[in-house]
Formats: sequence, C-alpha cells, structure tokens
Amino acid sequence: MKIQLIGTISLVRKETGRVLRIWVQTLIPPGITMSLYFIIFGTLIGKRIGEMEGFPYMEYIAPGLVMMSVITNSYGNVVGSFFNAKIQGHIEELLVSPLSEVSIVIGYLAGGIIRGLAVATVVTFIALFFTQINIKYPFMTLFVIIMTAAVFSLAGLINAIFAKKFDDIAVIPSFVLAPLTYLGGVFYTVSLLPEFWQTLSRFNPILYMINSMRYSVIGISDVSIQVALLMIIFFFFLLFTTAVILLRKGIGIRQ
Repeated sequence: MKIQLIGTISLVRKETGRVLRIWVQTLIPPGITMSLYFIIFGTLIGKRIGEMEGFPYMEYIAPGLVMMSVITNSYGNVVGSFFNAKIQGHIEELLVSPLSEVSIVIGYLAGGIIRGLAVATVVTFIALFFTQINIKYPFMTLFVIIMTAAVFSLAGLINAIFAKKFDDIAVIPSFVLAPLTYLGGVFYTVSLLPEFWQTLSRFNPILYMINSMRYSVIGISDVSIQVALLMIIFFFFLLFTTAVILLRKGIGIRQ
C-alpha cells in the first residue's frame, strides 16, 4: 500500500510538473486561440446576433468556450505524454514496477486534470476582458471542469494505448473531437435546430458537458442538468475501467 502511494504521488508529480514546466506550450496557445474566438464570434458576430436565451451572446458562449479549451487540452496532454512514453520505451518500466494499473491511470489522469484546470483559469480570465462572468454555482462549475477534464484525459490515454504512430493520435482530435465539440452547442442553443437534429444532438456526449458548464455558470441548459451530470460521471467510470483493463492486458504495449 505504501509503495503504491509513493509511486502514484511520484507519477502525479511528474505529470503535473511537465504541464507547469512547459507552460509556454500548454497554457499560452489555448489562451491565444480562445482570445480569437471571443473576438470573432463574440465581438464581431455577437453584435449581430444580440441575445441568446435572454443573455448577451458573449456571455452565453463563454462557458462553452471554456469547456472547449478544457476538452482539447486535457485530451492532448495525456495522449501526447503517454504516447511519448510508449515510443521512448519507458512505459515498460512502469508496467513492470510494483505500481498497479490503477495507479498508472491516476498518475496520467492528474496531469490532464491539472492542465484542464489551468487552461480553464486562463480562458476565464481572458473572457473577463470581453464580458462579465457571474458564476451561479461555483462548486458545480469546479466539479464539471474536473470531471470533463478527467473524461477526456482518459479518452486521450485510451487513444495513446492503441496508437502505433503519430498520425494515430491526430485522427481522433481532428475527425471526432472537433466536430462533436462544434456540434455540442458551444455557439448556439440546440432549440434552434430542427427536431431531427435536436434528437441527433442528444447522442453527442459533449452536448451534456457544455450544457453542464453553462448551467453552472449562468443557470440555463438545453438538457436536464441531472441527466447531464450523470452522463459525465458514467463516461468517467466507463473510460477509467476501460483504461485499466487495457493496461492490465498490455494491449498496444506488449505486442
């Protein structure tokens, strides 16, 4: 038990230290990207749109933009870190160490969550230059950010486990994450869509995460907040269990 604890803490320190050590790469780019989103979609387009669901357009999209940055950065952090460990060969050292698979997953998960929280803080600070943000439910906001970062950190870990070359870790962000994020209600309310597309949107897990964030900040959501939170928790346990099983079996690593 003591060995597991020491090993887990060491891996957590390594992963979180990596995020903070290269902050120019992990925090500055998403800050610049989100600034452009606020300028283009919020300031320029937002003036023409006016209000969305009774809120100024800039205030309406701010929670979604924060969540979008959390999703992409937590995912990218873990998929990059674990895949590098694979191709450099030192992931085998972890697998043959006394550390359990659960401890290894927690270690990489911590790095993704820390980066998600850090990026969310940076983007929120930037948003304050463009609109006011009065967080309605602070504890729910923190919970949603942490759990969403955890879900996509685990998704990144699973992607990295199966990846055999660098191209394999670029496929999911480009062809899955990006479309689902843009179709997840970041820039609009799904009530504006035709009924068929509203129904289809409800199969998009990112819709529930963005609406959970929006509800916790400004108090409105396109979906039931209870269902949205349960969806996040469900995906967390599903992906956590999957990642542990894959590591235990050595899939993508021991072949």
